[in-house]
Amino acid sequence: MASVPGESDYDQVDEASARIVGELQLKSYMRFMQDYVNELSDFESAIGRKHNELWDRRLNPIALQTTLNEKISLPDLIQTDNKVLNKVLIVLSALCVEIEKLEKEAIRDFYDPLMFYGEGAGDVDADQKVEGNEQLQIGRILPLLQKLTCFSQRCREVVKNVVQQLAALYNKSLPKVIDTTSVHFTTVFEHICVLLRVLVTLDEIVASNQTLHDHWAAYKTMMKSVHHSPGNFGVDASKLKPLEKLLARLERQIINSNMLNHALNQDFDDSGIPVTKNTLFSEEFVYNLKIVFVNIESKLGEQSETDYHLQYVGVCALFVLHYNLFHSLDKKFFKQIWDSQKKVPCICLTGHVTLFPDVFLFENMPPTSKAVDTRMKDQAAQIRNNWLLAKAQAIPRECQSYYAAVNNWMVKMTSGPSAMKTIEDLAARSRLFIEGLRLSNSLRVAIETVTNLHANINKPMTKSEVLSLFRMIALSKATADVFVQHSMVFVESSMHIVQLLGFEILKTLQAAKKRVVTDKKYSERRLDILSALVLCEQCIARCPTSQRLIVAKLALAVANQARIFREDEFTSLTTKFERLRLIGTVGVLNAAKIVSDQSSLYWHRALFHTYLDGLFQDPPDAARLHYIFAALEDCVVHLKRIKHFSSPLQLVEAFKEEITLSFKQDLLDKMCKEIENDLRLSVHIHLKLDDRNPFRVGVKSLRQLLAVQPINFLGDFIDVKAYVTHYLDQTFYNLTTVALHDWRTYAEMRNLASQKYQLKMQEVHLPNQQLEQGLDVLEIMRNIHVFVSKYLYNLNNQIFVESSSNNKHLNTINIRHIANSIRTHGTGIMNTTVNFTFQFLKKKFYIFSQFLFDEHIKSRLVKDMKEFRENRENYNQLYPYDKADRFNRGIRKLGLSQDGSTYLDQFRLLIAHIGNAMGYIRMVRSGGLHCCSDAIRYVPDLEEIANFEELTKDEDLSSEVNVSFAQFDSVIGSLSKNSAEGSDYLHMLVDVFAPEFRSSKNMHLRNFYIIIPALTLNFVEHIIGCKEKMNKKNKVGASFTDDGFAMGLAYILKLLNQYSKFDSLHWFQAVRRKYMEDVKSQQQANSDPKSRRQGNAMEDEKLQQTRALALKRINIYQREFELLYFSLSSARIFFRADVTAKEEATKAGNEDKAATDQSSSGEAPAAASVST
Repeated sequence: MASVPGESDYDQVDEASARIVGELQLKSYMRFMQDYVNELSDFESAIGRKHNELWDRRLNPIALQTTLNEKISLPDLIQTDNKVLNKVLIVLSALCVEIEKLEKEAIRDFYDPLMFYGEGAGDVDADQKVEGNEQLQIGRILPLLQKLTCFSQRCREVVKNVVQQLAALYNKSLPKVIDTTSVHFTTVFEHICVLLRVLVTLDEIVASNQTLHDHWAAYKTMMKSVHHSPGNFGVDASKLKPLEKLLARLERQIINSNMLNHALNQDFDDSGIPVTKNTLFSEEFVYNLKIVFVNIESKLGEQSETDYHLQYVGVCALFVLHYNLFHSLDKKFFKQIWDSQKKVPCICLTGHVTLFPDVFLFENMPPTSKAVDTRMKDQAAQIRNNWLLAKAQAIPRECQSYYAAVNNWMVKMTSGPSAMKTIEDLAARSRLFIEGLRLSNSLRVAIETVTNLHANINKPMTKSEVLSLFRMIALSKATADVFVQHSMVFVESSMHIVQLLGFEILKTLQAAKKRVVTDKKYSERRLDILSALVLCEQCIARCPTSQRLIVAKLALAVANQARIFREDEFTSLTTKFERLRLIGTVGVLNAAKIVSDQSSLYWHRALFHTYLDGLFQDPPDAARLHYIFAALEDCVVHLKRIKHFSSPLQLVEAFKEEITLSFKQDLLDKMCKEIENDLRLSVHIHLKLDDRNPFRVGVKSLRQLLAVQPINFLGDFIDVKAYVTHYLDQTFYNLTTVALHDWRTYAEMRNLASQKYQLKMQEVHLPNQQLEQGLDVLEIMRNIHVFVSKYLYNLNNQIFVESSSNNKHLNTINIRHIANSIRTHGTGIMNTTVNFTFQFLKKKFYIFSQFLFDEHIKSRLVKDMKEFRENRENYNQLYPYDKADRFNRGIRKLGLSQDGSTYLDQFRLLIAHIGNAMGYIRMVRSGGLHCCSDAIRYVPDLEEIANFEELTKDEDLSSEVNVSFAQFDSVIGSLSKNSAEGSDYLHMLVDVFAPEFRSSKNMHLRNFYIIIPALTLNFVEHIIGCKEKMNKKNKVGASFTDDGFAMGLAYILKLLNQYSKFDSLHWFQAVRRKYMEDVKSQQQANSDPKSRRQGNAMEDEKLQQTRALALKRINIYQREFELLYFSLSSARIFFRADVTAKEEATKAGNEDKAATDQSSSGEAPAAASVST
């Protein structure tokens, strides 16, 4: 009988099937991923990457965080069978961990806010400073200062606790906790150095910030005012006392830089544990201090050093602590410490804050110790100056050596094997990581030391020194760039390297453990050693967190009390522990970010100007620009921690604007000018303006700068090539519009820029200028006051002729020139010209009014007017010629100008200038009509213009075509209208000024018509003199036309509505009659028989010549008066002299009514307007 399978059998089959299917899917996915990786590699190799382009960290959307965090407490971590040892190690480890936390807190919360306090406030001008801003900034950082006092107190307590714990271990009077005869907890003393260095750094930051002290003084002054009258400030008096106590504590401890002294000068014997009288502890203290010093002394000042210079600061502070505790001085050891400052005369604590070891020891060692005297301090200062001098001379050589070392390291990084197959490969990769970190750190230390030392002793840098420092900055950021590029390799390799280092350490520990186990003698000391070795193995076997490494080092110190490690083994263990901390705990990428931080460049950003100037002189260094801006961006992380502004972004934006403005002014603008000059000289090379032989004057190629990729600086892109292109486009366009006849030159320069510098230039799309362009309308419009005084108007030919010139020819302007200019600039220039003319006329009419308002002129005009009215019948309605002549000659009594002209001459010139302006307006209108006529000449029939919009509606075309035809119809209609009529600008200028001229407040202007006879007489004399000069050798002042005077007379008479009054004088009839009488009298004298007999008798030939000349002179005057009359009559036609003011008002009313009716029907009236 067959058996029936059970349910469990089916489950096993399903599991097996699912496993097979899963494996197939996994293999398929792996093949897909491998193909995808290969495709990405092909893309990367095809696209390539430029080596001068900085890796943009913002483009890394995915990154691995390798930071290790300990989640096990120290009591759980330190668990051995030796309970007493456990307690000792827990206490010491907890104190070391606490010190590390305090160091991180100080760096994160206190360094930057205190160091950057006051930054950004000094950039504000004195007149823009807000009163009370200093007190407001202090108020914003008061919470920070209060927190800092708590931090300082915590550091004080930790220092005291560590000292007392160590004193309890090393003493002869108390019971021994463990046997510490040969146990040296050097790690604890190293952590004390770290904590003391933190306090020293905080004190130096506060002491170096003078702005903080100034603002604090202002804040205290304000608090005194508040204390005397709290009611005026709306403050409760009861709340002032706690605040004043807080301020006093802050000033005593923080502002006066007493945090280190506050930690050192305290009672260490208050717990019952002997400290200051503990000789055993004193000996142990000195022993460990010497060990720490010996470990760093040989490496100080070397290029391979990491943070030994900072450890040296801790050693100095620890030495001061030892003296304060025990008041004993080892002069030999102190001399070793003192001599070490020759290697590092300046130590950069953070940013621009520096410490001089000699000054620190001089100020902190009590005078009773007699350790440092003034002579030693002066010698140290001299050593520091000599060191800086030698360093400045050696910087270029150091830069070259760093350049070779960094390039060598980069080659090793990029050419090394991708897969770590052997232990030797891992060891080599580990050494390579450490080498890169040391190179970058060494570069940063060298840069900070040189720049800060220069700033502290106020010694200027040479240009070559600045350029070398910036090359070193670029090398540092290039090293960091390599770390970022190979981040995945570092992460993967770091884990293997950590395992390798742990394995090697465990191997050494196990060998030592075997040596201890072979000793069969039992003792507490042997038990402590074995427990310490077991604990060290447990810590190393797991992730190398900071706490585990501290515990391991402390346990190693206990284990080595019997010298179970050889000297070379212990040194190797120490080195491996350091590498384990660097690679495993800190992380290679984090360490690279720390050692390549160039944020100190913020305090020396003035050097950026010098660097840009050097870069402009030596463009091949342009490839480093990305690295320099990456170094400048390092400052932003620190700037965002400030507290004295309402928002840290204010300082970030100010820094961004400063750097961007400096980059544009010191490099981009210079590049633009240099490229423009090069293009200009290349185009005009036929002029041989300068020596352009490259073998004699050299060649400055700016193509390297133009080839720089756009720079991303704080979210904004700076594109060098686009900036230069925009500048050249803008310059060529503007210069072409000013001088259109040079369009071909700028076109050649544009083409040359495209060929020589690979710039993508834009076409200007301006019309090419004709040869017969003349003076441009824009130029005349901008200088209308100069134009009307330098040019003379001819009414009949509509032409302006230059009055005088230094050349052999005179420039002329006619309708054709104006039409060409309007074609160039567009018809909109016509309205603008009228507006400029209106502004010019306003100024001239003010002078015109002042002249007629003068008492001498007004009284004489009123007198002549009254006399003419009373004797009109006697004068036969003709204004007497003699009266006008007397006025013309009598005005000389009022005085003459420097050039000998009378006030009437100047008044005539004023009217001529006004007339020239009106003539120019007439010419602009005629030129506009001429331009429109030329534009519409291709329309076959102006009477019947086809409406294309209506025609397209029946063809069912697209809406875009309909809109295009509608615009075309609009353009054609506008041209047709403008070519047919145009705008009457003369009538518009009459309408603008006429109401004001005819108002009652300008009654004195109504006397104008009575002065016209004298004016015409003055004009005729002037024009005759000018025409006579035409035939002379010296033609200064010669002219043959000046119709601007007649144009001005006609315009002003129209404004005053005095055509009828002037006509009532019958002035030109009086002039004709006068000259006819003169001619008649001369002819009668010649034909008189008596006179002829006398002439025959006397043969007075001279008299005959005189009469002939008189007749000729009379004919000349008569002809000029006739020409003036004709010109005035013609000019009056322009202003419609036949229409009276009353008729004009009636006509205007009718037009307004018609416009109202038209607007009510929904149509807009087409009328031109002039802005008044």
